[in-house]
Amino acid sequence: MNEHIERRASRLSRLTETGRGTAMGQLLRRFWQPVAVGRTLEAGTAQQLRIFSEDLTLYRGESGRAHLVGSHCAHRVTLLSTGWIENDAIRCMYHGWAYDGTGACIDRPAERDERPCNIRIAGYPVHEYGGLIFAYLGEGEPPPFELPRKDVFEDPSRIIYARSELWNCNWFQMVENSMDAVHVSFVHQKGRSGNFIKVVSQAIPELEYFETEAGIRQIATRGEGNVRVSDWTFPNNNHISIPGMEAGDAWIDVGHWNVPVDDEHTYRMNIWSTPSQSPAVDERITAYFRQAGAYDPSQHHDELIVQGRYPADHLFDLTSAQDYVAQRGQGVMADREHEVLGRSDAGIAFLRRVFTHEIDAIAESKPTKIWTKLREAAVLPEQVAAH
Repeated sequence: MNEHIERRASRLSRLTETGRGTAMGQLLRRFWQPVAVGRTLEAGTAQQLRIFSEDLTLYRGESGRAHLVGSHCAHRVTLLSTGWIENDAIRCMYHGWAYDGTGACIDRPAERDERPCNIRIAGYPVHEYGGLIFAYLGEGEPPPFELPRKDVFEDPSRIIYARSELWNCNWFQMVENSMDAVHVSFVHQKGRSGNFIKVVSQAIPELEYFETEAGIRQIATRGEGNVRVSDWTFPNNNHISIPGMEAGDAWIDVGHWNVPVDDEHTYRMNIWSTPSQSPAVDERITAYFRQAGAYDPSQHHDELIVQGRYPADHLFDLTSAQDYVAQRGQGVMADREHEVLGRSDAGIAFLRRVFTHEIDAIAESKPTKIWTKLREAAVLPEQVAAH
């Protein structure tokens, strides 16, 4: 019995471990991952970044192109982010060594190099999309930038806004929440009910799950005219549709990415997208996006979890705070060994099976599934308001 418990604990822990050399870490590095919000990185500036327990330097060249390289200069290992940008290279402030966007050292001014230099630090491909900066941290050539794409995040007629939060818990409990449609009926009435729960309703849904070429489709039926669909894309993106700020507003498409910073911290990256409606409505929604984009519930931990005080906002800030309390309430690392699952956890079990299959293949040096972008965009129906 003890041996069985130990094996189960080991299999569950593999889902949470994302450092280099772990099966999950290798798997996640095979996909483009969002690492920052583009507008936070101005041309000619650099910032420190940590993703998958790896410390890096994110900088934007004078051309406007973003680059991701190692965190420290190869010379005397000081932080590169404290240096300065020249064209599309970054120069170390200690002794002037310069690196291009691939991580290759291109200048060592005090060394008076007469031969080409073969020194390099880490360097990763970068792609900007929907207001987010994506990077590929895997080995070899990156896959085409196709899997993360959604039509609603590319339509120039829509209002699109990107944001991020930094939560102090493991990434996998955040991913699991995406496959837990039942939580909506309870979590999003805590503190007070916002627009989201008022429209979706507190009814317990009937659940369906099936695997697609891109990920997992989740269907939660709460009654006639009240069917929610989540289009989850492997390995860590959930595309949902939620009600707008006010009655009559168009619904908002939201893309959530949960990206491990390390095994105890996670970036919650979002893209919001809603149709243009009228100049006045568009201005109101744009202003709201900017205001809501500044809120991070992890910065209000005690206020939320100890004092039970939720933000006054009725949509993004509130739902984010409610999700944070539920997921962070599991601890920094959820104790899956002692959980008691039921029929409402069908999505959790389904998700774990999919990931276990993939990391087993990694561990055994076998091919994983080739995940591809949906041939036809998923239909995410809008609900009628609950009464």
